[in-house]
Amino acid sequence: MKETKELLRVLTLKDAVGVGLGAIIGAGIFVVTGVAAGVSGPAFIIGLIVAGIVAAFNGLSSAQLAAIYPHSGGTYEYGYRLLNPALGFSAGWMFLISKLTAAGVVAIGFGRYFYQLVPIVSPLTISVFAVIFLTVANYFGIKKAGKLNFVIVSVTLLSLIYLVFSGIPDVKIENFKPFAPFGIFGIAEASALLFFAFTGYARIATLAEEVIEPHKTIPKAIVVTIVIAIILYAAVSFVAIGVIGTERMAESQSPLQKVAEALSTPAIRTVITIGASTAMLGVLLSQILGISRMMLAMGRRNDLPPIFQKVHQTYHVPHWGIIWTGFIIMLLTITGTFEFIVRAATFTILLYYSITNVAALKQQKQDQKYGRLIPVLGLIGCLVMSVSLPFNVIITGAGLLLIGFICRFILHRLHINKPHST
Repeated sequence: MKETKELLRVLTLKDAVGVGLGAIIGAGIFVVTGVAAGVSGPAFIIGLIVAGIVAAFNGLSSAQLAAIYPHSGGTYEYGYRLLNPALGFSAGWMFLISKLTAAGVVAIGFGRYFYQLVPIVSPLTISVFAVIFLTVANYFGIKKAGKLNFVIVSVTLLSLIYLVFSGIPDVKIENFKPFAPFGIFGIAEASALLFFAFTGYARIATLAEEVIEPHKTIPKAIVVTIVIAIILYAAVSFVAIGVIGTERMAESQSPLQKVAEALSTPAIRTVITIGASTAMLGVLLSQILGISRMMLAMGRRNDLPPIFQKVHQTYHVPHWGIIWTGFIIMLLTITGTFEFIVRAATFTILLYYSITNVAALKQQKQDQKYGRLIPVLGLIGCLVMSVSLPFNVIITGAGLLLIGFICRFILHRLHINKPHST
């Protein structure tokens, strides 16, 4: 197996936006909206907008950093270059924890949705097959993976647009009353939950080493991705609340299917099930893309075993990262992901973006394309949403971070003590 250290810059603006949308439009819109509805009532739509605005601030911070440091790893790389190794490692480790656990949940979700369409084998078998298929698709080059992602995202977008236009005539204003039964604290918790649904735009920065003209393409792609996501999420949420109300949304693990069941538009249930399936598939594809590139960046600095820094000479992908990513996701899918780790992932990703904003504040003044106010607002938003989470989630997230530092210490000691050939 021939190896090199170079990735190829082949992703266009369309490809980058597709990757961002594929990462965002998944479990967030199809699952997390129901959870958010349960903690804040109809006012979760305010939480959604707040989460989108904070995501936009963070996205602009990521964009100005990626324009100057167009390397794989995103905030992991910025933390190392502008802050210190501890914060850089924290960002990378939290990204891996968050995205690996999320990928396991998404793979399971895909199996359950697709089984409704094709009940030939068990949902678990479908999930495992999807992980294997997407791992192989990633292995054979970023361009092929990008084309597959574009097809998947297009199907998801069309299905959600169909739901919005089908549901508008059936919206009932009384379903928005009482608007905020759990007050400002409910809205704050909903914001934190829904922020997690927006975080896929970071995948664009993580893939910066493979984007054409990253200093121009990445900022545009992040802004376009977040704007589309906010508009789409708000429209779908408005229709969902108006058609079935937040109580019914909160009772279901698949609230949009409940919405579809309440509508009489031709084939709406099948369309939403297909859309949910492709949404999960798109997120899973982008997770494998992002995680493997983070492993590449961390392998280069010996924060993960150095095997992860190797790049396939023919396909120009971090093949060992892709293989191990697929393997870990498959294990999580088969064994089932621990719920407390999934919840802790929300906390870890908020800390990840806090580090992004601090790094943006440390940039030289001429490199701060959007000034200092944007990263300050992004940082405040992340910290406020972090403390709004339950205490046990915060403690679990801190514990996962501590485990990462222990692993890093052991790995660095092994590297230092390893005999060097002369």
